[in-house]
Amino acid sequence: MTTLTITDTGAQLKARRLPKWAPWAIGAAAIAVGLGGVTYAADGGPVIGAIVAALLYFIALVVISTAVEGARSAKNRAASALIGSAFVLALLPLLSVAATTISRGLTRLDGDFFYRSMNGITAFDAGGGAYHAILGTLEQVGIAVLITVPLGLSGAIYIVEYGRGRLAKWIQFFVDVMTGIPSIVAGLFVLSFWVMIISPLFNDGRPAYSGFAASLALSVLMLPTIVRSAEEMLRLVPNSLREGAYALGIPKWRAILKIVIPTALPGIVTGVMLAVARAAGETAPVMLVAGGAFAINGNPFSGQQTSLSLFIYDQAGTASQYAPARAWTAALTLVALVLLFTVVAKLIARRSKLTR
Repeated sequence: MTTLTITDTGAQLKARRLPKWAPWAIGAAAIAVGLGGVTYAADGGPVIGAIVAALLYFIALVVISTAVEGARSAKNRAASALIGSAFVLALLPLLSVAATTISRGLTRLDGDFFYRSMNGITAFDAGGGAYHAILGTLEQVGIAVLITVPLGLSGAIYIVEYGRGRLAKWIQFFVDVMTGIPSIVAGLFVLSFWVMIISPLFNDGRPAYSGFAASLALSVLMLPTIVRSAEEMLRLVPNSLREGAYALGIPKWRAILKIVIPTALPGIVTGVMLAVARAAGETAPVMLVAGGAFAINGNPFSGQQTSLSLFIYDQAGTASQYAPARAWTAALTLVALVLLFTVVAKLIARRSKLTR
């Protein structure tokens, strides 16, 4: 009798399952009704149609699953549907921005855009390029990385490996506070300290705008991101690795350099690239301390300099039929540069011996 009950129950459990194609069929029907019926037949627009389709899919899935599989399985499918919907909602804006940037940025994607500056180009001219802005972005972000990465990594190592007591807590507190600093505040800080006080000492008493000042402002913005990300990655390194190194007689500083940092390197690189992406897209600090320029200036320590983000801002606000195309192409170039830096950094991080 017991065997028959177990067998019957197993058969019943096996039978009360929706087929794998059922959610896809329900989704197709909801899209047909929502997008097809509401958008085109009722002229409700694509946004209203998508909302109706999502609601129909969720309601139909829950009702059908409850009738076939039971309330418990229906709740599981409802939760999975909500998570999938949240993912789609988060993905759609990203895809929309990427598609818009690519489609509009291809308009001026030519050699003239990458090999010429805006020197001598008026708002009514169709030519001109962003060579000076690309050069400025590479120099400013490069110098900021050289300044910030050693400082941020050293601060994270101190907090995790050496920091004890109130000093470490105060460092963590100020790092957290700096994370939320607006970019304009960082630009004002460098403007009041470096441009107005320090630079006159080397420029015959006159304040000097430069790309290096912009790098300092970008460093202020990048530092807390690098410190926090590196700190979290270093904490994830198992203590057994450290203890094994100490048991072999390896000094602590050498264990950190040879074992701890290589193990946490992929996560540290990710944090650095997040900071680089933010720095490359900042406009206000560059405008305040670098001034902006229409001509090519390869010296970041002397003279005004611009960046791609500032170039986009200038072109987007120019009353010209040719300026929007230059702005969109510059935006596409900036996204491509950040993507290239990220890919190269990931490839470098994968060469770590302890992360293979």
